[in-house]
Amino acid sequence: MLQPFEKHPDFVVRQAHPFNAGPPPRLLSQSYITPTNLFFVRNHGDVPEVDIHSYRLQINGRVLRSLSLSLEDLQDNFERVNISATLQCAGNRREELMALESIPNELGWGVEAISHAVWSGAKLRDVLAEAGVERETDLPLHVEFGGLDQVERHHKQFRYGGSIPLGKVLSPEVILAYEMNGEPLTSVHGFPLRAIVPGYIGARSVKWLDHITVQNEPSENYFQRHAYRLFAPHVRPETVNWADGVMLGEMNVTSVICSHDENERVLPGPVTVQGYSMAGGRDIARVDVSCDGGLTWIQAELFNDATCWAWTFWKANFKLAPGNYQLVVRAIDTAANTQPQDISQVWNFKGYMNNAWHRVNIKVG
Repeated sequence: MLQPFEKHPDFVVRQAHPFNAGPPPRLLSQSYITPTNLFFVRNHGDVPEVDIHSYRLQINGRVLRSLSLSLEDLQDNFERVNISATLQCAGNRREELMALESIPNELGWGVEAISHAVWSGAKLRDVLAEAGVERETDLPLHVEFGGLDQVERHHKQFRYGGSIPLGKVLSPEVILAYEMNGEPLTSVHGFPLRAIVPGYIGARSVKWLDHITVQNEPSENYFQRHAYRLFAPHVRPETVNWADGVMLGEMNVTSVICSHDENERVLPGPVTVQGYSMAGGRDIARVDVSCDGGLTWIQAELFNDATCWAWTFWKANFKLAPGNYQLVVRAIDTAANTQPQDISQVWNFKGYMNNAWHRVNIKVG
């Protein structure tokens, strides 16, 4: 089937308007660098049309010099760097939470709202230095990203935006990207320019970027102050105090089985279980895999490119006789963080940050 934006024919479309989709898990785990036609898409509004000739990136706020930069200015005047980074939507694996209890008005993502690419562009700290923002500062400032995409929430129209602390911005991995996997950004992935904030939820890597503001407080944008917040499992929409929610930023440790579908039937004998894991700004130290629902475990073999901003692929081999099995995976990062066993421990009415043990039931025989 022909998919929008030249995406793979097997792309799983979760929403047509705005377009939200991702790759089938088996295809997701076949290549460490996700081909652009398989890279997941998370949009909150329609993809904007950008006139590159009139396009400018505006930088202002608490800076010594406001800047107005064309894409050519960025490419010609700032060092080009490559960052190998995985982006993941905060709503990845929401379907599992929805199976426990209804989560209205949110996209039902499976395990596909994650992908990895090599991004090329300018370090944001270099661009801000040109605007007079010092790298060494004790000021608790924030950097707001604003996109060109128009969204509508609660009968109000506005542009998408979000922010991250200045301390993160001044790290070398945060870039203004104009290329993805060696090619100019495509329209659906943020042409002509997007922020890449490795280790943070994908919502902070704002696409179609047209302004950056250095300011005292986090962004007032709906998607920073309201939408992307985490609440305790007992909180419900009718009882929520929005100020109590945790403003999402860094990703937690997680792992997912990609090689098998729920209730899949496989042949007896050797069975290879594969998938991905990641831990925000930390490395994966170990991945454990079980075939009996978590009663016993074996340690998986890990495959990665030795960067904490990238996912880790893993593989574990079992020899299974006919019967029913529950495959389970859990990861541990280099700070000894691991995943909660039960999905009820992480359920929340927005469906964010699900990192409970991932389970897949299979039938052998």
